[in-house]
Parts: sequence; structure tokens; C-alpha cells
Amino acid sequence: MAARIKELYKNEVAPALMKKFAYKSPMQIPKLNKIVVNVGTGGEERDNAKAMEAIVNDLTAITGQKAIIVKAKKSVANFKLRAGMAIGGKVTLRGDVMYEFIDRLFNIALPRVRDFKGINPNAFDGRGNYSLGLKEQLIFPEIEYEKVDRVRGMDIAFVTTAATDEEAKELLTLLGAPFAK
Repeated sequence: MAARIKELYKNEVAPALMKKFAYKSPMQIPKLNKIVVNVGTGGEERDNAKAMEAIVNDLTAITGQKAIIVKAKKSVANFKLRAGMAIGGKVTLRGDVMYEFIDRLFNIALPRVRDFKGINPNAFDGRGNYSLGLKEQLIFPEIEYEKVDRVRGMDIAFVTTAATDEEAKELLTLLGAPFAK
């Protein structure tokens, strides 16, 4: 699967971007650097070790790469949070694993969202990176509905080498991102 996306990038995406934005060098063409998938505990699960284990297992199943536990850097009394407490899990995807994940996300998982009309085209950060929030992990076929203890959302960040949001949007569109019209 990853080979298909790499071939698509090399044969179609890169030449289309080169032509549209009139780059002088092939090194100016934007690329996808990494994808970061993050799940937070939401607060009530901080004392529950099983919940953290479930988050790590879900992330590992979805991405195909071992997730790490994220710990709080500072104590915040209002949130009953102490430094060093486990507050979520994350995975950073690069290379073939990243391309495989993006293919599964755009072609299998997102179309399974109820009343799906496309992803928000305005969620760029001004520097060519895109963030996407999902409300439940059940849209991924790797997650078995019977084994889920609680429905959790996740954040997915696409980090690109694009200088502007327009370049990044065109890159993701050509890679198959289903942006809403």
C-alpha cells in the first residue's frame, strides 16, 4: 500500500505541484514529513492504568507502530494534575508506515464516519501543517467494537515541508485527502 502512495507522489503529485506553483528546483516541492496521532485521557482516567493500556493498544493497532505514553510536564491544581502523571498516548509516523496510515485513513476510515461530507479545509496552521480531529476510534477497521471500553477521540497532525497553507492543501488533495467543498 505504501508503495502505491509513493509512486503516486513521484509520478503525479510532484509534477503537478511543480507545474502549479512554478518551482525552479525539485527540492522546493512540498513533502509530507510526518504524521502525529495523539489521544488524551480526558482527565477521569488518570488513575486508571487499564485505560492507559487501552489507549496504547488502540493506537498501536490503528497505526501499526508502538505508541508511547505522554506524561504531564507541569502540575495544574485546577485539573488535579501533577507533573509526571500519564495524560495520553501518541505515535509519530514517518516513511512507509506513514504512507500506509494515510492511505487507510483517507480511503477506509474517513468514509466510515456517519454523515461524512469531507474534512475541514480551514484547519491549517499558517505554516503548511494540517490538524484533524476524530470523535471516535471505532471508524478504523482494526478496532474491534466488543473490546472497546470507552469511545475516545484522537488528533491527527500532518506535518509538511510546505511554506504556505495553499501548497499544503494542494499536496494533501493530490494525495487523496477528501476536503469538504
